[in-house]
Amino acid sequence: MSELIDLSHTIHHGMLTFKGLPGPVICDYLSRADSRSRYDGGTEFQIGRIDMVSNTGTYIDCPFHRYADGKDLSETALQRFVDLPGVLVSVPHRERIEVRAEDFAAVDVRGKAVLVHSGWDAHWGTPAYFENHSFLTGEAAIDLRDRGAVLVGIDSHNIDDTRSRNSRPVHSVLLAAEILIVEHLRGLDALQGRRFCFSAVPPKFKGVGTFPVRAFARLTES
Repeated sequence: MSELIDLSHTIHHGMLTFKGLPGPVICDYLSRADSRSRYDGGTEFQIGRIDMVSNTGTYIDCPFHRYADGKDLSETALQRFVDLPGVLVSVPHRERIEVRAEDFAAVDVRGKAVLVHSGWDAHWGTPAYFENHSFLTGEAAIDLRDRGAVLVGIDSHNIDDTRSRNSRPVHSVLLAAEILIVEHLRGLDALQGRRFCFSAVPPKFKGVGTFPVRAFARLTES
């Protein structure tokens, strides 16, 4: 069997993913104790209830997230989420947080899921995670679009520079071209020097442009 590497953060009650957005409320709709009165022979079940914004945990963005006429989760073909040939590009945040077009120059990105490993996920769960994080430049997004990338992921707070509220060029460029975006990845260091395929599959929601995924890599033979 192929080795699978989990690249997702665990979603738990109250955790914060994006500064200013509420954390998820995860609770029982039907507890095991309450269910016992409904079943015989000691049978019991738990039915959970979750209240959360769609930008929670490790999530994927489809065009509808940015554009009213863009494809939502239900309209995006299943093969866009599954078993995509992947490439890893490392730009350590300790060197610089700006990921530039030149960082992808030596990489064949056509038809690929391009994952950017910055190591910023080391700050997950701390106040530092939300500020001065690694991001792609608008020029890098244009380069990836023009060279045929099909998905771009990053292990930081946002694929755009959030130090300014004025624009989000990376989201705008990539989602206009139907190039999917995955943010808040983790553990990308495990993919260094290895060949892999990438998957990040959301539920099939209508009218929703972003949602948590179980993102993972399937290692392939070299």
